[in-house]
Order: sequence, then structure tokens, then C-alpha cells
Amino acid sequence: MTPSPLSPSRRGLLRTSTAAAMAGLATAGAAGAATAAPSAPAGKDGIVRNRLRFREDGTFTVVQFNDTQDGPRTDRRTIQLQEAVLDDVQPDFALINGDVINGSPTSALEAKQAINNVVRPMEDRGIPWALTFGNHDEDSTPVTGLDESAYIDFVRQYPHNLNTPGAAVTGTGNQVLTIRPRRDRGEAFALWLLDSGRYAPEQIAGQDFEGYPDWDWLRPDQVQWYLSTSAALERRNRGLVPGLVFQHIALWEHRFAWFASVDSRTEADHARAVQKHSIVGERNEDECPGPFNSGMFAAMLQRGDVKGLFVGHDHINTYVADYYGIQLGYAPGTGFGTYGLGGAEDHRLRGARVFRLDESVEGLYAGTELRHASDYGIDLTAGTQPGEPAEFPGGVS
Repeated sequence: MTPSPLSPSRRGLLRTSTAAAMAGLATAGAAGAATAAPSAPAGKDGIVRNRLRFREDGTFTVVQFNDTQDGPRTDRRTIQLQEAVLDDVQPDFALINGDVINGSPTSALEAKQAINNVVRPMEDRGIPWALTFGNHDEDSTPVTGLDESAYIDFVRQYPHNLNTPGAAVTGTGNQVLTIRPRRDRGEAFALWLLDSGRYAPEQIAGQDFEGYPDWDWLRPDQVQWYLSTSAALERRNRGLVPGLVFQHIALWEHRFAWFASVDSRTEADHARAVQKHSIVGERNEDECPGPFNSGMFAAMLQRGDVKGLFVGHDHINTYVADYYGIQLGYAPGTGFGTYGLGGAEDHRLRGARVFRLDESVEGLYAGTELRHASDYGIDLTAGTQPGEPAEFPGGVS
């Protein structure tokens, strides 16, 4: 049965709260486009090599956090959840997949504190980690002066961070992290990190987006970068390099998979989709893609290397579907400081997604599962519980 969708007014409050910030951002001309940095370990091709490797037992584990989305006084339970998952799973790589912070910081220091709070759990444990960006990460830019490029410069000060400015395409930090096999020097698996953008422009060709979703979408140059880079990895390794894609905003195909349909969205459609696409998990709000289909799914289908594409953005969706051979899924919202289910169950779905890779498995991708705050006895009382900003590690400012 399809759960009731999130009331538009609740997401609308978030959307409306950023309108002034967006206007200021446009005035400032801060578009968050990728820029090159001389010290980047990856070139303009966006490929990061030799930083990740399968364990001696042939396994590799990834943790995806999503929508930590808070200010300098991050809800203490967000940090508790991150720490509990990391200590339990002991991953080889961790990702915060967009909306790392919200629009509340009033200074550059507060923006850095908000980021520092949620990356310290990985950094303190010596776990390699990275960020992608979501629609809210630049909401405070007109006030703080820090855009996504500045955030990349900031997080690269942390010894275990693997972000780079990324490929010379639309967005910030578009890159692919390759994982070496345990004994060879080749590239066994790929973790694609994409910037799915923020919001649609006010108009295109004099036409506004009334009646359409007005989030952002992957641009053709990003899709082309994936296609060409995937092909380059195949040539270098004499075979397809399987991988997972992480971006913040869902594809249209996420919705198509839930209903096994483009146009029809009935309970019967979903019941058919559960069987057809092996759907597991919840859908408690409508997917919020951009107004245009980016073509990324068709590109992945053509290349045949991607095992799954996972997103956040819609905090109270947790489902995963096998959509024509590619898993399309969500990680739940990790942050306790932003919207959840509402009422007494507001924080029920706070959690993370875990991915298992195994060299003994064909295609190396061994599957995915969720971890919830409730698994660790974390307080789920409705409301927020702001904490104090964490100290910056030595060498980070």
C-alpha cells in the first residue's frame, strides 16, 4: 500500500524559507560551478585513484548518510546516529550525499562549524569520506560568502577527505573514486559522486515553471562526462568497471519504478511494481526531481556498468527498486534537525544506508541494507535537541 504523501506545506516551508537566499545568491552571481585547484589529486577528468582498496578478505563497505541538514548547533542525535552506524558497520568509505548543512549559518565560521560537526565522526575514526552537494548547501551563501567551491577547499583540509574540485563540467565536485582490488593495481569498482544541483532557474525562454517541479537536474555535460569516463575506465581496465552512483536529487525513473508506470499512479500500479521491480522500503512523500529528465538512466543502461543510483533529498523515502537491472534507491534522512514524518513518528526513519561489495560476487556488488536510529536505542522524541559545535581538528580552519 502506498503511504500517504508528505503534506506539500511541510516541504513548502523549507522551499519558501530559501527563496530570499536564492534571490541573494542570484544577485551575488554565486553559481557554485566547478573550479580547478592546483593541489587537486585528480585532474580535470575527475578520476580519483589509489585512495581506496578492497580489504584482504575481498570485501569493501560503504555508508551513505543523507540530509544531515543543520546549522552550527547540529542536533546531538544526528551525531550519535552517525557514530553508532560507523562503529557498528566499520565502513571503508562514508559519504554525506547532499544537504550537508541548512541555510541557518550567519557567518563563514558557522557554516564551517555546521560541516565540521557532521564530518568529525568519519574523520575521528580515520574513515575515508566525501560529500556531494544538495539544494540547501548554498542557502546561506549570500550571508556567509562561502559557496560549494569554498566548501570543497575547506573539507580538503581534513586528512581523510577525498573530495576534489572534480571534472570541468556543470556543478561542483563531480568525480569518480575508483577502488583497487586487494592484490592487483587495476580498478575493480567505481563510486560516482555527482552534483545534481539546486533549483531550476526562474524562467527558460521566457517561460516559468508553474505546474512543474522546480528542483534541479543533471546537465548533458555531466551525463557525457559519465559516459566518456566510464568508457575510459573500461579501456584502461580491459573490461567494464562496475560502480554505484550517488547524487542528491532523484531521477524521474525513481517514481516510474515505484508505480511501474510513467503516467498511472494507483495502488494497483504499485502492487504490480513491487513484484516487477522487487521494491523494498517506504515512500512517504512524492519524489522531487527536476522538471526535465536528464537522460542519466538511459546513459547508465547503455554503458551497463552501474549497479545502482542512490539519492536523498526526500527525507522520508527509504525504498530501493530493481529497475531494469539497475537499483534505484534512497537513503533516509540522517539529520534530526530537519523535517521527518511528523508527529510522534517524526524521527522514526532517521538512518543511513549500507552497501556491501565483495570480490567473490559477480559484479562485486553484494547488496544494500538500512540502519535506523532505533536500531541503536537513540532517543526518537519529537522536536530538536541542538548540541554545541565540535572543535575543529588541528590543521583545519
